[in-house]
Amino acid sequence: MESVSVKAFYQEVFGKPCNDLSQFLEQQNGQNIGHFNVFDIEKLKNYCSKGSMPYNRRSYYKISLIIGENRVEYADKVIDIKDSAILFATPKIPYRYVPLSEQQTGHFCVFTPEFLLKSKTGFNIDKLPVFQPQSNFIYQLAPNQVDIYKHIFKKMHEEMSSDYPFKYDLLRNQVMELILQGQKLEPMAYDNTNQNASTRIFTLFIELLERQFPIESTTQSLQLKTAKDFANTLRVHVNHLNKVLKESTGKTTTEIIASRVTQEAKVLLRQTSWNISEIAYSLGFDEVSNFSNFFKKNTDISPMAFRE
Repeated sequence: MESVSVKAFYQEVFGKPCNDLSQFLEQQNGQNIGHFNVFDIEKLKNYCSKGSMPYNRRSYYKISLIIGENRVEYADKVIDIKDSAILFATPKIPYRYVPLSEQQTGHFCVFTPEFLLKSKTGFNIDKLPVFQPQSNFIYQLAPNQVDIYKHIFKKMHEEMSSDYPFKYDLLRNQVMELILQGQKLEPMAYDNTNQNASTRIFTLFIELLERQFPIESTTQSLQLKTAKDFANTLRVHVNHLNKVLKESTGKTTTEIIASRVTQEAKVLLRQTSWNISEIAYSLGFDEVSNFSNFFKKNTDISPMAFRE
């Protein structure tokens, strides 16, 4: 299993550093934080106070059995969890998680895309319904359904503490069991009349835009390029996104995207030795001519002339 920085991992998972990491890791049998881990919320809070989870960049997938009163906010939606629910989070959908009571129990597992490669599971994780950008990823659970998920997480905890050489293969199957069980559930109803919906959409749009920068390699390329790309990811209509951004900034979605891409293009032209075609590709342009026309439209000068 590939390891990542323990502190960086916890910073990303919990939104802040955890106290007494060494003691917690010792309780976890000294295992490395790699492509997969599973946590018991009741035990975890003895070592790390898990409060609100902000809108921050996440590189991992997360499946949470939530038992307690909580609120989840994403795009223009607010979902209040009164009792118990299962949450399927993907790096593609930023969200905010707010505990509303002191009584919080349950379990969650986190894993990177590599843990569930199609070659290992037979499934493309991003094609699974619970991880689709258009799906509602929080599902209400009845008491008998809570027991089903508790049993799966119990098996995960047991496997993580075992010395079985193929335990991660078993854990991979157990993650798929969580997902396939989840796909049978009905999504929770949401409230999209919250007065802060526009502010939240604006914040999420900016977070999605900025997470794509800086461009640090010629193999890196923008994934969200158009207003429709952002609207689909945020699960709002493109006209609604335009309205929110126009009211907040005076600019359309397309104008804001173009301004940020132009800013990055200037940095790459000034500070790298990449050729124009490499810069064009990294900024999401299939043809150099399209990039040149875009840059000239937004700066009144060609990329080559700007560089010189």
